[in-house]
Amino acid sequence: MKIIRWLDDHLEEFLLTLLLIGISTVVIAQVAARYLFNSSLSWSDELARYFLIWSTFLSVSYCVKKRISIKIDQFQNSLSKPLIPWVKMLRHTIVLAFCIIMLPFAWEYVMQSVHNGSTSSALQVPMYYIQSAPLVGFALLTIRVMQAWYREFRRSWRYMLLTVRKLVKPQHKVKEGES
Repeated sequence: MKIIRWLDDHLEEFLLTLLLIGISTVVIAQVAARYLFNSSLSWSDELARYFLIWSTFLSVSYCVKKRISIKIDQFQNSLSKPLIPWVKMLRHTIVLAFCIIMLPFAWEYVMQSVHNGSTSSALQVPMYYIQSAPLVGFALLTIRVMQAWYREFRRSWRYMLLTVRKLVKPQHKVKEGES
């Protein structure tokens, strides 16, 4: 259970840290080889590019987990307070639907690469290692968006229920002569 909790709390951070260290190391090695030894590494650009691809897809789920995703705060802040939880839930629902739509396409993309058996030009690494980044990214993003959806629902469901009741509850009119 501790492992699952740690993975939930730190998986993306750990992987992104490793990828950043990898990119930095590869780029420094390339610069050192070029300027100190007057030769270049044929594989460094490719490896740095693949690390960057992976970090791009992993960073999306990290941003959702940390609630630093791209959103239109001005729009959200201009709404009346009762609408804000509804907009957040709608936003999470739209992103979740997008992830669910994209997952089969990402799976098909990886499977085509597995069947093609293509490899990268310099490293000779099977391309499905690189092309599985969207699949892993969308899978993690799906989990993180479901967590965000659940967290927002738990935080706002009573308030949202009150706003619905106010809209549905008939208003009592005061007749003339009554106080």
